[in-house]
Parts: sequence; C-alpha cells; structure tokens
Amino acid sequence: MDTSIVIPVIVAFGISVALAPFIIPFLRRLKVGQTEREDGVQSHLKKAGTPTMGGLIFLIATTVTSLFFVRSNPDIIPVLFLTLGFGLIGFLDDFLKVVLHRSDGLFPRQKMALQLVVTGIFALYLILYTDIPLTLQIPFTGGYHLDIGWLAVPLLFFAVVGTVNGVNFTDGLDGLASSVTVMVAVFFTVAALIKGSGITPITCAVTGSLMGFLLFNCFPASVFMGDTGSLALGGFVAGSAYMLQMPIFILLVGLVYVVEVLSVMIQVTYFKATGGKRFFKMAPIHHHFELCGWSETRVVFVFAILTAILCMIGFLGM
Repeated sequence: MDTSIVIPVIVAFGISVALAPFIIPFLRRLKVGQTEREDGVQSHLKKAGTPTMGGLIFLIATTVTSLFFVRSNPDIIPVLFLTLGFGLIGFLDDFLKVVLHRSDGLFPRQKMALQLVVTGIFALYLILYTDIPLTLQIPFTGGYHLDIGWLAVPLLFFAVVGTVNGVNFTDGLDGLASSVTVMVAVFFTVAALIKGSGITPITCAVTGSLMGFLLFNCFPASVFMGDTGSLALGGFVAGSAYMLQMPIFILLVGLVYVVEVLSVMIQVTYFKATGGKRFFKMAPIHHHFELCGWSETRVVFVFAILTAILCMIGFLGM
C-alpha cells in the first residue's frame, strides 16, 4: 500500500496520543477551562472547567506530519495554510476568552476580517501558483465540471467562511465535531486517491490526528478542541474540497455542518420575527435533540453515522 496513506495516519495518530498527556495538564494549569451557559442544557454544567483549546493537539500533529511530505506533495501547502490560518484565528479567539477573560473573544468584525484575509490569500495562491481551476464538479453527473467564470471567486469566499463557521457550530458536544470530521477526512482521502491528487498526506494526517484526539475528546471529554480546533478543521475541509474541485460535495458529506448553521440562522430569524419565540428548543440543532431527550452520546453517534452514510453516497456521486 502507498506509504503516503498509511504513514501519515500512523504518525499523526502517534503524535496526537503522545502530545495529549502533556498539553491537557498544561491547559489545566493555564486555567483555560470551558464555561457553560446557565440557561443551556443542564447536564452540560458539570463540564465547566474542562480544558479547552485542545485543538492544538491535532493541529500540531497534522502540521508536523504534513511537513514531512510537503516537498514531494506541494498540493498540501494551500490546505495546510488554510488549516493553520483559521486555527490561528481560533487560537486568538480562545486566548482572549479563556486566558485574558475577555468574554467576547475577538469581536465579530475582527473575526470576519481575519477570516476574509486568510481566505483571500488562499484564493490568490490557488489562482496564481497552482493549476487547479475554480470549476465545480457536480455530483451524479459522471464527473461534469461547471465553470461559472468570475463568480467562482465570491463563491469561494462564501464556501470557505461558511464551512469554517459550520464546523464551529458543530463543536458543541463531546466528540461531535471530531467524529464527523474524521468521516469527512476519510472521504476526501479516497477522493484524492481516485483523482490522483497530492493532498492525501494531509487528509490522512488529519484522519490520524483526530482519531488520536478522540481518545481524549469522546464522552466524557477530558479536553475540548475550542475554536482553535473547530476553525482549523473548517479550513481543512474547505481547502481539501477546493483542491479537489469538489466544494459542492461539502453540502452532501458535510450536511451536518450545513444543518447546524441553518438551525442557528432559523432560530435567530424566527426569534426576532416573533418577538421572542423559539423555533427549536435550543440552537445549534444538536442541543435541540438533547432537550428532546436524546443522550449526548446518542446525538454524536447518529450524526457520525449519518455523515458516514452521506460520504458513501458522495462516493457514488463522484
């Protein structure tokens, strides 16, 4: 079997598992604990104080592993840049919130401006330094690629920023964002192999590092990824999709991300339109299911299995 598949998974998994016992106590000493809403799901109150910013674990593991393959696989560079770029934004947000105790972290305008800058650099690199066109592969068309001309650039900004924030909203239960994104990373690994793309080392590295992280992030979690991790994963998903000309497939294999974002938008819009009524019991939607009586582990299991099924449908769509 191709070493660019097996080795990154094993190495990244090993680094994640080795780093966690050092990073988690370090985060505890920094007192970067999670805070829980008093008006939220009551079972989550016991999570208060659990270290956050744990995304550093798989972010370091992914970066170190990927660097071994950059010279032979330069297509890794834009994906790694988007992953690290958004991971840095998330780190700044987490640092301001939990270390400097600025409750809002980065202000919304600051966060959006930074996200647009990182996305813009990614777009320029893609256009100027790669031969990857901004055409869009349409699922279930036998490989047909749609060329929408200059509209592809604003669509790229919308897709990248939307995906990043979708993954961010998904990160609300022990192991949820991690387990869903493992499935998506496996999908992009297989897609990269089928297309002969050079991004397989980083998709494999993310797969391995997240599996290692899940040992500490599954219920009951001893560490949370924080915005450091969730924004980085969103960057990874969007970057991989664009390097494979498959951003439309995010709507399919990343349907959980999409539904999480839509649930928040629907909740906010309905709340304002009705003068305080709620469409869901709580948003994002994973909390709605919890308040409907589902256990946290059941929500995570169902969302992960749903993503696995959607990924298999995605393979058919290729």
